[in-house]
Amino acid sequence: MDADEAGTAGDLAADDMEYERVVVLNPVSGDGEHAEEVRELAEKRDFTILETREEGDAIEFAEQAAENGASMVAAAGGDGTLNEVVRGIVSADALDSVTFGVIPTGTGNNFAGNIGVTGIEHAFDVLENGERRRIDLGTANGREFINSCVGGLTADASVETNSEQKERLGVLAYVVNTLQLMTDFDGVPLTVETSKDGEVSWSGDAVFVLVGNGRRFPAKGRTQANMEDGLLNVTIIEEMPAPNLVGEALLQRLFGKGSDNVTHLRTPTVDIDIKRDDPVQFSLDGEMGEWNELTLGVMPRALELPLGPDYEPIPGEETDSESGL
Repeated sequence: MDADEAGTAGDLAADDMEYERVVVLNPVSGDGEHAEEVRELAEKRDFTILETREEGDAIEFAEQAAENGASMVAAAGGDGTLNEVVRGIVSADALDSVTFGVIPTGTGNNFAGNIGVTGIEHAFDVLENGERRRIDLGTANGREFINSCVGGLTADASVETNSEQKERLGVLAYVVNTLQLMTDFDGVPLTVETSKDGEVSWSGDAVFVLVGNGRRFPAKGRTQANMEDGLLNVTIIEEMPAPNLVGEALLQRLFGKGSDNVTHLRTPTVDIDIKRDDPVQFSLDGEMGEWNELTLGVMPRALELPLGPDYEPIPGEETDSESGL
């Protein structure tokens, strides 16, 4: 069955049939060469496949599957597909009854790596046998995200970022390209208000604001955040680095030990107020939007999912050698 036929079948099945276990497959994510492997493994493991054709399909399929009795809905795709499937489960008010699953077929697959899922076949093993735990969900103006929310990205930087960069650096590849493209960028005037045991505020001109639920932001190494602590990991890049720095050297300058132009916070809530007329682009798990104000929070341990053996409920602090800095 080709992608169009599968998508049509998915529409009909989601409307008219009850499921036990579903895979929502984006057949063109990553290099686009994974779809047949996912189909074959899903059939062997008795999963129903619903294939997307356009943006928003994964939300609709996940919502319909949850409403029609699915106990597990897995996303086969990149971060954007994962995000849409989670939003569909939330829209169906099914967080208490549906287990979410991750099948990594995107480019970087950072979230999958952080939950200990290393490949497509391994993902199906984890869906069957992995330890199930509940992790936090992030929210941004009422919209859910599982991995990260990053403010300051530009459409030009997204276009200029290639697959190899994304595989190595994930969302930080966009940071590198933005800084290289916008050599005269002075930062965005904004105020960041956070709350943890009282009020903490930051204000100034920020180049980027990076908020992690599933990830933290070293340049390399272990990027997993604590996904069960009810807190967001906030990183504010305050100044433009030297213009002659490129690539990973630039990231090492930004995130190096003792860097004086980066602020790190951990907090359950974040309010970002842009102090200019033009909105700022934010990426929620790779899905873009523009806002002048953003309120971020946490839904503690809201999402159940099976995890690979390398997942760390309380990830250790990385060393300089692990981060590559």
